[in-house]
Amino acid sequence: MKENIKKNSINDILEALGDIPQAEGLHIYINKENIIENPFPYPFRSDSYTIMIILSGSSKIQFNLIDYTLQANDIILTSPHTVTHIKEIESSVSLIGINFTMNFALSHSLNRTDVSAFEFFASKTALSLKLKESEVSILSKLTELLHEKNTTKSTFYSKEILAHSFNLLMYQVAAIYSERYATTITKMTRKEELTSKFIKLLEENFKKERKVQFYSDLLNLTAAHLSKILKEVSGKTTGELIDAVVITEACILLANPALSISQISDELNFSDQSFFGKFFKKHIGLSPSEYRRKT
Repeated sequence: MKENIKKNSINDILEALGDIPQAEGLHIYINKENIIENPFPYPFRSDSYTIMIILSGSSKIQFNLIDYTLQANDIILTSPHTVTHIKEIESSVSLIGINFTMNFALSHSLNRTDVSAFEFFASKTALSLKLKESEVSILSKLTELLHEKNTTKSTFYSKEILAHSFNLLMYQVAAIYSERYATTITKMTRKEELTSKFIKLLEENFKKERKVQFYSDLLNLTAAHLSKILKEVSGKTTGELIDAVVITEACILLANPALSISQISDELNFSDQSFFGKFFKKHIGLSPSEYRRKT
């Protein structure tokens, strides 16, 4: 069933953005016009790794149930594990996006043994940082170089130049994260650590376990104390986060026409299709079939 979960390929994303696909496994998106309307109003998973740099504007986006407000000079990294839900374009957004598959990265890596520099891409959590103006400038220039090499016709050493350009950009991103993200992690509070652990446990168990007590027991906390911590850090209680991850997964599954609503109900471990329908309508305001017709 997991194989049936709908993912947006690089080409699906480009079609929504009105762009043309580039090389197999790599696409550089430098938007020529500001994005005003939300191109993806429903939650989705991508089949690629993404580096997104916000040049201007503001957008509210949810990654794996955690809310982010992305603004100018923000960079965020996401992996194919990430469930993305663009909630709102607050002001027209201009951005740079680098999308690549693992196959592309492996086939264009100059030093396959030096994987530690890119270990942050293995994270299931979206990693966000505020860049300095000088860092935005460097990354923009490297992205433009990579875009040029990715879209020009084959010349002498074109594959080698593309590989070097890709690696140069990756190492520059790695250097920024290695220097600054480690400091961010060390400053993580006990409450933030517990929230991170809860989200990981929830991702692994939500289809079978939806009781608050199950998670509080695993974290050696009372249910009330866990809910208080999660509310402070994420703005949602334990129960609200559990319901949110179930609804998000339901929306992703409903986007796949190959799955019946009964199959989706079973996959999410509801006692029957009717109970699933009532649960879904309570949170979304539409029945599963109505939601499917609108997506």
